[in-house]
Amino acid sequence: MSGAARLLARVSRVTLAASLVATLVASLVASRALAAQRTPADKSRVADSTVHARRGIIGALRKADSARASDRDASRYDDIFRKYSKRWFGSNFDWRFFKAQGMAESELNPTARSAVGARGIMQLMPSTFQAIATKRSEFRSIDDPEWNIAAGIMHDRWLWTVWQKRVPDEERHRFMFGSYNAGEGPILRACLAARSARLSEADWRSIEQVAPKIDRWRYRETLGYVRKIDGNYARLRKTR
Repeated sequence: MSGAARLLARVSRVTLAASLVATLVASLVASRALAAQRTPADKSRVADSTVHARRGIIGALRKADSARASDRDASRYDDIFRKYSKRWFGSNFDWRFFKAQGMAESELNPTARSAVGARGIMQLMPSTFQAIATKRSEFRSIDDPEWNIAAGIMHDRWLWTVWQKRVPDEERHRFMFGSYNAGEGPILRACLAARSARLSEADWRSIEQVAPKIDRWRYRETLGYVRKIDGNYARLRKTR
């Protein structure tokens, strides 16, 4: 190779190297520029992520506080349910049946009022409360949670005795609660229908079976009410 050729080759290599260096430098500059452009967005995303994380933590803490408050609210009347359950049903009867009933009636809301005028935790009609209060002078107000619960459980006691000779203890609470909701009349008619169908009139499942045949009874409401109490009671047993 002549000297001129070698010089030309060297120049070509230098030119190529310079081009590669220039390309690399341009790439680095572009990368830095792009990084510089992304930095505010990245910072913003990090800031947003931090804010969301903080909000999540605060939300979780608030939910925990709310759950604790809900638990306190749910148990605030337990002593009253215990007291009057023991007074009218004895110490062996599980007071949680009546709390489960209060949950079904009003979600334990002492200011609850129905469209037909039932009031309080146990959703007593004023006339029913007044009839009970004539026998218990200490029952001062239907809107007082203690007297509302006490009157409701006392009414349950009377209904319990209605079914005492007809239904065994393990089934009687369903007949009692069904009567609390609908009155004794529809339940008695259902018992007669169950007997006619050769079913056990002392088994609530028989009452459920013949219920659609009973006139002048909103049976779906009553059957749903009893099921709701059973469900509430089952949950209360698991949490205690």
